Amino acid sequence: MFFRFLTVSLLIFSSFSVQAKPFEQDSVLLSSKTLVITFIGHGSLKFEYKRKQIYIDPCSMFGDYSTMPKADLILITHQHRDHFDSVAISQIATNQTDIFLNQLSFKILKRGKILKNGDKVQWDGIIIETVPAYNLVHKRKDGRLFHPKGEGNGYVLTIDGKRIYIAGDTENTPEMKNLKDIFIAFLPMNIPYTMTPEMVANAAKSFKPQILYPYHYGNTDVNVLLKLLQSETIDIRIRQMQ
Repeated sequence: MFFRFLTVSLLIFSSFSVQAKPFEQDSVLLSSKTLVITFIGHGSLKFEYKRKQIYIDPCSMFGDYSTMPKADLILITHQHRDHFDSVAISQIATNQTDIFLNQLSFKILKRGKILKNGDKVQWDGIIIETVPAYNLVHKRKDGRLFHPKGEGNGYVLTIDGKRIYIAGDTENTPEMKNLKDIFIAFLPMNIPYTMTPEMVANAAKSFKPQILYPYHYGNTDVNVLLKLLQSETIDIRIRQMQ
């Protein structure tokens, strides 16, 4: 009985320790203001800018949203359960929270403003542009692409004069490689669902972000990407975003 109690106690303590571990954060100076980035996990991020809380793809699998600040803005890239979680959204959303999302997510949530590929809106002085997010190569066993063109959004946010790209689940599409003046880029690197390190390197060499965060990278070896881009002047920052 003692050893059973000890085992259960250790499991509870281990679980509590994981939950209690603080998320990594970076403070990045834009043109004149600071953006605080919280790396919640996988594809889930939080930006804080001028006391506004902006969440991207909140998901309970990667954090306890009941303990987090209420959202001023929520961006949803697409409807897959590791990016769209109605429970997490309910824990951070208020009646004043704005939500921008793709059409299939709206059908589930029944709240927010639908943004399609190529849309452009303004929110509290921030310009939000949508970029198509889709697969070119990687498919399911039945032959369907994991992320068909036209369903999901990537987002380019222009904040304090700097362009920040959150790619969502995508490969190195022509639309991505044609981006201009990207200050910070979040690029997914999780085969077979998104990009290989080679695809990420190809995209980064094309549009040359000043700062690159690989995210949503699962068990992918990030060192491969570092080697592929070692001759580039891109500031590659590795954070816990598996």
